[in-house]
Amino acid sequence: MRRYGSTAAAGFQAAATRAPESLAVIDERGTMTFRELHESTNAIARALREVGVKQGDGVGLFARNHRGFIQAQVALDKLGANTLLLNTGFAPPQLREVCKREGTRVLLYDEEFRAVVEGGASELTRFATWAEGEVPETTLEQLEAGQDRSDLEPPAEPGRVTILTSGTTGTPKGARRTMGRQGLDTLVGLFGRMPLRTGTRNLVVAPTFHSWGGMHMLLAAQLGATAILHRRFDPEATLASIQEHRPQVLAVVPVMMQRILALGDEVIGKYDTSSLEMVCASGSALPGELALRWMNTFGDNIYNLYGSTEVAQASIAMPDELRAAPGTAGRPPRGAVVRILDDEGKEVPTGTTGRIFVANAVQFEGYTGGGNKEIIDGLMSSGDVGHFDEEGRLFVDGRDDDMIISGGENVFPREVEDLLADHDDVMEAAVIGVPDDEFGQRLKAFAVLREGAASDEAALKAHIKNSLANYKVPREIVFLDALPRNPTGKVLKRQLAESD
Repeated sequence: MRRYGSTAAAGFQAAATRAPESLAVIDERGTMTFRELHESTNAIARALREVGVKQGDGVGLFARNHRGFIQAQVALDKLGANTLLLNTGFAPPQLREVCKREGTRVLLYDEEFRAVVEGGASELTRFATWAEGEVPETTLEQLEAGQDRSDLEPPAEPGRVTILTSGTTGTPKGARRTMGRQGLDTLVGLFGRMPLRTGTRNLVVAPTFHSWGGMHMLLAAQLGATAILHRRFDPEATLASIQEHRPQVLAVVPVMMQRILALGDEVIGKYDTSSLEMVCASGSALPGELALRWMNTFGDNIYNLYGSTEVAQASIAMPDELRAAPGTAGRPPRGAVVRILDDEGKEVPTGTTGRIFVANAVQFEGYTGGGNKEIIDGLMSSGDVGHFDEEGRLFVDGRDDDMIISGGENVFPREVEDLLADHDDVMEAAVIGVPDDEFGQRLKAFAVLREGAASDEAALKAHIKNSLANYKVPREIVFLDALPRNPTGKVLKRQLAESD
């Protein structure tokens, strides 16, 4: 930590010192020990320095979950470079806009994204992090070859990592975070409610370019755990990997849990998943119905973290809390403060919905393009609305800007979406507000039915009306084969609105 701050380089170097021959990574190309990873990244860092990459330089990393992602990020940490983690779902215009905005001059990328890179960042100096065959760029393996593998002198200051927000409208913003030292309370609080431990095997299927998957890569390094990585998520292949590699920890976004459950009992039953002790979920809302179905199938092993790229961790729901109150976001860990405030910045009573504000030691430093989240008395807005129940459990009721005002009544889509998802025939649902001449806005729902389900629009409206007020019943329910989502699993409501 004294050499590299709270970076991936610090964690992997410490693990290489403690347990050099323990496995650091398992991926499609085999295994790497912590010693091999540490020496490899020393060599890659030297090679990158020889071609001009230095402390403070902007370098983009455009790669899937595999050893090359880790090697690239650790090598850049060792140089003190400023790393931009790029969304693997980008099209050329998004890549061009983000790289220009962030001052990126070097790009390390997976060869499969060549067309995107040629269309959006062809002028950048490029290196290949993963390639299936011969490529014109220098690969990480070629950078490493023949280089001195001994330790480097650390940079004067740790580099900065910019994670792109997973917003569902427009070009993602860059959230800047300098990788200095994490507060002790941060780690104690996290492990107090999400009891990760040393020496485990952790299957990370959440994207490592985003906060949640990246956090689990860092935690694996700090705990000396083995990171099991697959370049693409496939629900049945994930079950097969659990059976083969016997991980204790699975890091996912909720839509991945949904797709695993959609395989059905017969397919799920073919695989031994008994090694799983913790299924760590974050990145988007975890419906209570989904949490219960998962625990009824795989045991009470879900730990759901609520937070964001900007505010970092706000609360964690443990398995017993999800059983007692499905849909809860849990309680704040040690080192985090969560308050529910009204529009005037005053705390609201228990049970009342208001804006969620968070304070902790690891919040972001602002958007790279300028601006910040609203801050009141040291607490940062999460952009969500929610409430605490009488037991002190947090519930997230929706996005602050998702609120629909229909005929003067305020409706948060989340409660309607959760109720639809509770229906036996519904796999997933989304609710938006659309313009209405009479009421200003009206509710429109989109639902994906389970295979063989026969429910129609009238049946689902009746299901909602049995539990909610009339003004919360969508005027229209559209049936889709799948909801549009971004790579981190968030529903793209803008696309749904455009289809209206």
